[in-house]
Amino acid sequence: MLKKIGIMQGRLLPKYKGRYQAHPLGYWEKEFPIASELGLDSIEFILDFNDAEQNPLLATGGIESIKSVEQSSGVKVFSICADYFMEAPIHSDDTFTVDKSISVLERLIKNASLMNVKDIVIPCIDQSSLKNTRNKNNFINNIKQVTSIAEETNINISLETDLAPTPFANLIDSIGSKNVTINYDIGNSAALGFNPLEEFNAYGDKISDLHIKDRLLGKGPVPLGEGNANIPKIFELLLKIDYQGIIIFQAYRDDEGIEIFKKQLNWFFKNIKL
Repeated sequence: MLKKIGIMQGRLLPKYKGRYQAHPLGYWEKEFPIASELGLDSIEFILDFNDAEQNPLLATGGIESIKSVEQSSGVKVFSICADYFMEAPIHSDDTFTVDKSISVLERLIKNASLMNVKDIVIPCIDQSSLKNTRNKNNFINNIKQVTSIAEETNINISLETDLAPTPFANLIDSIGSKNVTINYDIGNSAALGFNPLEEFNAYGDKISDLHIKDRLLGKGPVPLGEGNANIPKIFELLLKIDYQGIIIFQAYRDDEGIEIFKKQLNWFFKNIKL
């Protein structure tokens, strides 16, 4: 397994406007040297719905600013968490929302191709959950509008859903693109009560982006090792499939982020063999 380990953007900085997870607009650059000091390889950039056009991923000159910070810190952006699409789902019943979201995703893929990005994570959870057949069919039909661009640029559209293993695997098969893959969130799967072995049997070979998190069953995030996620078992399964994708800490945070992360990073290396 490749030891390409990174962190979700903002986890090493004070919260942006009190939000648990958000692009730290105006001070995002400060995280890169901190990540470097901690021995991390990458930061998974966030694209929020709010202030999207001010985000370096979409703003004029933004990609150049990211590349500059990458070069000075040695920490790269290999993946993007596109939380934008939780607020403006690609499977919305509103045509205007869908058209705008497809346009944003096309721009995001093209800009990501100018960097070394491998995965764009699209969360289909919470308010953007694929709750029924209509949602699923809308999503399949709409995402197919951009799969050719993803294939041309060799960027994965990595889906995170709250679907059970078999329906999730069926969704991926229905889309039918080698560049539509899976983001596996350890904590979210634990909170939903899914069986890791069933998940890996259904779609383990499609996982390209991994979020490390711990949660209690049916509840929110807790520090690594304190929830229902069997993280050592997950990494045994990842080793069995020779996982070569991205590993991102999306672990529990407090208002400041850095000290609580250091404790969890120590727990991880004490309990996990890569």
